[in-house]
Amino acid sequence: MVGLVARLVLGAVLAGSAVLKLASPESSRAALATFDIYGERLRWAAWVLLIAVELGLAAEVIAGSGGAAWLAAGFLVLLAAALLGAILRGRAGAPCACFGARSVVGWSSVGRNLALAACFAALPFLPQHNPSTGEWLALGLVIALLACAALGMAVLALAREVGMLRLRLGPGSAMEIPVEGPPVGSRVELADRLPDVPPAGIGLAVFMSHGSHVSYGLEPAIDALRGEPDVAVERFDEVADAELWGELEIPWSPYAIALDSGGVVLAKGTFNNLGQLESVLATAGRRRASIEARLN
Repeated sequence: MVGLVARLVLGAVLAGSAVLKLASPESSRAALATFDIYGERLRWAAWVLLIAVELGLAAEVIAGSGGAAWLAAGFLVLLAAALLGAILRGRAGAPCACFGARSVVGWSSVGRNLALAACFAALPFLPQHNPSTGEWLALGLVIALLACAALGMAVLALAREVGMLRLRLGPGSAMEIPVEGPPVGSRVELADRLPDVPPAGIGLAVFMSHGSHVSYGLEPAIDALRGEPDVAVERFDEVADAELWGELEIPWSPYAIALDSGGVVLAKGTFNNLGQLESVLATAGRRRASIEARLN
C-alpha cells in the first residue's frame, strides 16, 4: 500500500509539472532562455520534449515500473544540474518554469529537485503488492479528500487574486457624458426639492425607476448615504417625477446629480453600484474645492 501511494504521489508531481507548463506555454517556453536555449523552434522542441518526458515518466511510475522510477530520478538530477549551472552563471532569480510560471532559479529549486530524485530512487525499494478492494476504496477516498482540499485552496487563492485586483482597480467611476443631463456648472431649480443642503455640503439627487431591478438593489445603499452629515439625498421616481425628469433631460436610471446649496451642478452620471455613486460625490467635492480655490 505504501508503495502504491508513493507511486501515485510522485507520478502526480511529474504530471503536475507538465500540466503547469501546458497551462502557461508562453512563459514556460520563454523561461528556457535561462538555460541558453534560444530560437523559437528550438524552444518549442525543448518544451514539447520536456512535457512528453514528464508525462511519460509519470504514467510509467504510476504503473509500477522500477526502471521508470530510476529514469525519473536521473531526469531530476539533470534538471538540478541545469539549475546549478544557471546559478553559477549569475542567473539566480530568473524564471525556470519548473513548477508553474512563478518558479525561479534558486538553491531551493536545486534542493527540491534533488529531494524528488531521492524519492524516485527509493521508490523501487518500497514494498509493492496488489491492493484489496477495501484498500482501493480507502485510497480513492484519500485522493478525493486531497482533491477537495486542493480545490478549496485554489478557490481561496483565486478569491484573493480577485480581491487584490479589485483593490488595484478601485470602485470605478460613474459615466458622466456632457450632453446628457444638465450641464456641469449650470444652475437648476433642484436644490429646493432636496432636504436642507448644508452650506458646505452637497445635495445628491438620485433618479430611479420603480420597476428596475438595479434601482431596487441600490435602495439600501442610497438610504445609507442619508446618514452622512454633509450630504442631502433625495430620490426621484421616473413616473411620479416625470416632469422633473423631462426638464433635466435625465437619460435613464439610475442616474445621479450632485449640486451645491445654490443649485449649481457639480457632477452627474449613470451609476450601477455604490462605489460609482460615491464617485459622483467625490467628483463634486473636488470641483467645488477647485472653484473655491480660484475665488480665493
